Amino acid sequence: MTTDTEHRKRALRAELRERRRNLTSSEHEHASAGLTENLQSLTLGLSARSIACYLSAPDEPDTRPYLAWARAEGLRVLFPVSREDGLLDWTVGEDGVELVGLFGMPEPSGELLSPLAINDVDLILVPAAAIGRDGMRMGWGKGYFDKTLGSMEKCPPVYAVVYDTELIDDVPSERHDQPVDGVVTPDRIIEF
Repeated sequence: MTTDTEHRKRALRAELRERRRNLTSSEHEHASAGLTENLQSLTLGLSARSIACYLSAPDEPDTRPYLAWARAEGLRVLFPVSREDGLLDWTVGEDGVELVGLFGMPEPSGELLSPLAINDVDLILVPAAAIGRDGMRMGWGKGYFDKTLGSMEKCPPVYAVVYDTELIDDVPSERHDQPVDGVVTPDRIIEF
């Protein structure tokens, strides 16, 4: 039986997907430049030497220029790799090859590290559909990052990466949903 919260999440996700599809190439370029600058600033401000970050899909805020910068700076980058059991393995993507993951998302190829590998990073950057002003994250519905974050004993700072319009007053949430410590958008960095 679908709850009211699940209906609200589904409707909001559909609206956000549509908004992302309607961004112009100029809006994408502006967002990519601002996001890269803000992610660099956050990483330097936290003195992070090891990060966990995802490869962005075409309709997501573009993490790729930031990831190129991180590698050039000698940072260790862990990328999530989806598993069928709902957990995430991690890889440093040393092969330099991208594959299509379980849900059509880009994932790097490389030696797989266990779900525990994320415990050694200084900063976690996660995708999101929207973030509430209270720091509650609404993902895309698979629960991978909620499970990961909810199982960590000592979690480093977690920041969601979204477009500016995806920071909203309130997101529908359920007991398993995990908040984040901050949000990075093309125009700003906000800590909760």
